[in-house]
Amino acid sequence: MQMTATVAVDILRQAFMVGLMLALPLLLTTLVIGLVIGILQAATGVQEFTLTFVPKVLAIFAIALLLGASGLTLATEFTVRMLNLIPQVVR
Repeated sequence: MQMTATVAVDILRQAFMVGLMLALPLLLTTLVIGLVIGILQAATGVQEFTLTFVPKVLAIFAIALLLGASGLTLATEFTVRMLNLIPQVVR
C-alpha cells in the first residue's frame, strides 16, 4: 500500500474521530454544567465567578477519572494502528 491522498485523508479522519471521542465527554459535561449554573445565576441574580469555575473543574476531574481508562485504551489502539501502517506505507 502506498501513501495516496485517499490513505492520508482516511488517517486524518480517524485521528479527528479519536480526538473527538476523547474530548466530547469533557466538553459536553462542561457545557451542561455551565448552562445549568448560568440559569441558576440568572434566576437568583448571584454573579460569582467561582460558582461557575469550581463545579466545572470538579466535573471534569470526575469525568476524566471515570472515562480515563477507556480513553487511554482508545488512544493506544489508534497509535498502534498508525505505527503498524508505517512499514506498509514506506515501501
